[in-house]
Amino acid sequence: MADAPVAFEERADKSLLIVDDDRPFSTRLARAMEARGYQVRVAESVAEGLTAIESEAPAFAVIDMRLGDGNGLDVIERLKKSRPEARGVILTGYGNIATAVTAVKMGAFDYLAKPADADEIHAALMAIPGERATPPENPMSADRVRWEHIQRVYELCGRNVSETARRLNMHRRTLQRILAKRAPR
Repeated sequence: MADAPVAFEERADKSLLIVDDDRPFSTRLARAMEARGYQVRVAESVAEGLTAIESEAPAFAVIDMRLGDGNGLDVIERLKKSRPEARGVILTGYGNIATAVTAVKMGAFDYLAKPADADEIHAALMAIPGERATPPENPMSADRVRWEHIQRVYELCGRNVSETARRLNMHRRTLQRILAKRAPR
């Protein structure tokens, strides 16, 4: 019989490693998680994440899938080898079933699509294995998800409208109109 889950407040080790190359996001998330009681360290690359795990493997981790110097799955794999009971969550702007399955097979406890907020991440880290997560109170609208995806591809294409439009299989003028508008709620 499995041990009963331990409430976060009762855990002795509340160490959390955030590995994300989006500095504004990781800074906001670090502050929010510290406010929830975690002892947070931040790494901005696969190399920094691996070094942080080698020095002291955390009890919890939030790792971006795509980092400038590699794949966040390498970090989750090292974490699980160093500390098998650690709970790691993978974040990505590109949610798909194949990647989610790979992340879980490599040891991720959960898989969340960006932009995920601190409440969602904390809930994922505290979830009881096998239980369904509670749906978010205010999920993003389909228009907002679409807008976020377009913005991410635009940034990855170096803010090149023509290249972004080509990759999204959309007319350049249509993309320019979308980019000129405010983000939907």
